[in-house]
Amino acid sequence: MKKLIVAASCALALAAGTVQAKDWREIRIAFDVPYEPFEYKDENGELTGFEVELAEAMCAEMKADCEFVIQSWDGMIPGLLARKFDAIMSSMSITPERAERVLFSEPYYNTPGGWFAPEAFNTDVTDMDAMKDKVVGVQRGTTMDTFVTENMGGIVTIKRYTTADDMVLDLEGQRLDVVFVDYPVGEQTVLSKDGFKEVGEPVKLGEGVGVAMRQRDKDLAAKVNATLKKLKKDGTYDTIMQKYFNYDIKM
Repeated sequence: MKKLIVAASCALALAAGTVQAKDWREIRIAFDVPYEPFEYKDENGELTGFEVELAEAMCAEMKADCEFVIQSWDGMIPGLLARKFDAIMSSMSITPERAERVLFSEPYYNTPGGWFAPEAFNTDVTDMDAMKDKVVGVQRGTTMDTFVTENMGGIVTIKRYTTADDMVLDLEGQRLDVVFVDYPVGEQTVLSKDGFKEVGEPVKLGEGVGVAMRQRDKDLAAKVNATLKKLKKDGTYDTIMQKYFNYDIKM
């Protein structure tokens, strides 16, 4: 069972002194929307996507009443720490830096980063001389942002975006030469349009994606890990995955 709310409304409950019960029968889960195919709104305005459906299955298995919170990516970890929600289930890659601030579940999927560009783009993205002064789009604060910054900073011009949709609009408007995004996102948002292609090879990044929680909420993390393990074992995970991907992303 779920309810869709916006992050700001959660703060009202906190101001009233609401305390999260430790049986975790009520859980607030945050998503950054849109990030197709992981989380987005369908033609009826309903929140859906791979991670949304997985969260719904997880909540049903835990017999928890879940509220789904829409939160911009930049405010994800600050919002979690401010208790605006209890978990982040929005393609958050596990990194040592993030693990210093949040408690991650076991990884539940891993996909590489992919390079996507107009058909006319013929530059080798691994050739730094050829890439000099190219304009590269990334979503701010992601592992793709980190990769481009660390490996191409000072060589290319990096443009950072709050949402993947805004980045793709600039790619279509020829304000970017190429984008580096989560591979399935590139498939859905770039390759679905005429005149674009994948360039180079996918790049494996990080240790996979996990559910992020507050470090003190070890009891919630234990429930999440046990539930995800069960959903993978009983085939529920695979059923959801196969609706969105024609390859295995499971970890």
